Amino acid sequence: MKNVKYLKCINCGKIYEPVSGRYTCDDCGTIEGILDVVYDYDYISKICNKEYFLNIHNYSMWRYEPFLPVEKDGPKPKLRVGWSPLYKTDKLAEEIGLKTLYIKDDGINPTASLKDRASAIAVAKAMEENKKIICCSSTGNAASSLAGNAASCRIKTVIFVPQRAPQGKIAQLKIFGSNVISVKGSYNEAFKLSTMAIEKYGWYNRNAAINPYLMEGKKTVTLEICEQLNWKVPDWTVVSVGDGCTIAGIWKGYLDLYNTGFINKLPKLAGVQAKGCAPLTEAFFNNTKFKPSSENTIADSIAVGVPRNAEKALRAVRESKGTFINVTDEEILSAMRFLGSRAGIFGEPAGVAGFAGLKKLINEKIIDYNEMVVCIVTGNGLKDTNNAIKASGYPIEVEPDEKELFNVLENIEGLL
Repeated sequence: MKNVKYLKCINCGKIYEPVSGRYTCDDCGTIEGILDVVYDYDYISKICNKEYFLNIHNYSMWRYEPFLPVEKDGPKPKLRVGWSPLYKTDKLAEEIGLKTLYIKDDGINPTASLKDRASAIAVAKAMEENKKIICCSSTGNAASSLAGNAASCRIKTVIFVPQRAPQGKIAQLKIFGSNVISVKGSYNEAFKLSTMAIEKYGWYNRNAAINPYLMEGKKTVTLEICEQLNWKVPDWTVVSVGDGCTIAGIWKGYLDLYNTGFINKLPKLAGVQAKGCAPLTEAFFNNTKFKPSSENTIADSIAVGVPRNAEKALRAVRESKGTFINVTDEEILSAMRFLGSRAGIFGEPAGVAGFAGLKKLINEKIIDYNEMVVCIVTGNGLKDTNNAIKASGYPIEVEPDEKELFNVLENIEGLL
């Protein structure tokens, strides 16, 4: 990897060679010793500029290969991940009190979430290292994204999920042929068991907070946003936060573009957590390390009481001069209805939590009317139809009778 200099511990600064099996710092351990991929920006700048992308017709995350920690022209999973739509939603913006709003809908990825980006990197790296089995723990989306991308290359997967994971996501895992271990406990307990299994059997580790390469896949959402905006930078980027890997990856993407001269400013980041599981919001405002939290929210994908990438996430928001905000489950359900009925975008609870937080940030005058905002929807609503029905309600039932039908239709407000 000519574009990668080394891996660096974000806690003590120790440097490591990017070799197979190197995930965390030996001195700082698996909690504090998270590593960061450090790139040779001079090298990237020599091989990649804005004109370079005019001649790249691969509209997937792999168009950004010069910015990724993979071997040039190395093996890649078969699914088309990335280049999700960025919608300019003028009427939606006006309705919530903004002049300019873009919605990045990452729910259209192959397994219907942003986490396909990280899993594509995991599968590519596993193939580079000739690993036959990949393992992770997940509340659902990371698991299904790994299972789908690995299946496209006939690689086996072992997935640990907490028992509360939605059935839609479990169905994906089983259809993709994954070996699913449902843990009768929390996400943290599932994570610990997956770590034990990985260490014992030598499987490739797809746990994003441990594996430093996977955040690099998530950052491609930022690279796309900037290219789709013709290299303009929004004033704010708003996204839901669980483990912390996604928002840290978003910031890394902006930094990469800034350090290679593609953009000339950096945005503010707003991280949105569920009120029932908000350890990073609390740590941000108290200016402390996070404390473990309960996982009391319908937004399963961000229900992470012990975030494994807390420090990278907190640093990203602080460096951006951004903020965190919490939303209730009721606000999340309202956001599902709002985005669906007014923009035709169907997000799962965790996927729309960012938009719920955006509305609050505008109402609290943290985000100004004239600021340009990109809000990322991280997962599709079909992954959690139970909460979609809770948000929208059940259909109207009628007997096969003409009189009853017309009576019902004439009582629907605004229909006739």
